[in-house]
Amino acid sequence: MAAMLKAALDLLLPARCPGCGTEGAALCAECRRLMERRLDEPPGVPIGLPIRQPAGILQLEWCCSFNGPARAAIHALKYDGERRLVEPLGRLMAERWRRAGVGGQLLVPVPVHAARRRERGFDQAELLAREIGRQLRLPTACALQRAAKTAAMHKLGRGARQANVRSAFAVVPRHAASVKDRWIVLIDDVVTTGATLSGCARALYEAGASAVSALTLARER
Repeated sequence: MAAMLKAALDLLLPARCPGCGTEGAALCAECRRLMERRLDEPPGVPIGLPIRQPAGILQLEWCCSFNGPARAAIHALKYDGERRLVEPLGRLMAERWRRAGVGGQLLVPVPVHAARRRERGFDQAELLAREIGRQLRLPTACALQRAAKTAAMHKLGRGARQANVRSAFAVVPRHAASVKDRWIVLIDDVVTTGATLSGCARALYEAGASAVSALTLARER
């Protein structure tokens, strides 16, 4: 049934690549190729970029810089609701972790606030996490919740971002047992200063997580 609905949607509203506008695929081959440049790079931060490992994050991996096709794809998913991007983006993230990631027992998406989820009708990090989990055969749990609504991070400076999310996250009580003594891999669409990831890691460690790593589609330089 899902395949039939997808085929009908593609027929009525053909997918259009957000990176270049080419019709026929959610993400065209050329834009996907541009986003695959880091797949074979070694783990960690390339020479020339500031390290700035987020506090509490054991390993941070990402697929590409937050520009060009990556920026367009993230915006199309988050703000235009183009969910056909979930599969190719999630597959790309899974491949980066398969090649560069270490450990990880449970995928946990970085949650949006409930009000933003209602506005959009979905949480893009959750959709990506479930696709990555399917690719890597790892369990996924929406184990975190926003304890408070925060200001949009792109509007804030580095110090303000840290303060904005310091106590913004909490572990959902029914998922406390699944987090305890587990190596968590946080999933999000883009990392900037890493303040959000650190806020999530703090809540997970307080709930007994043994380690916290993170995987994002893009990194803002």
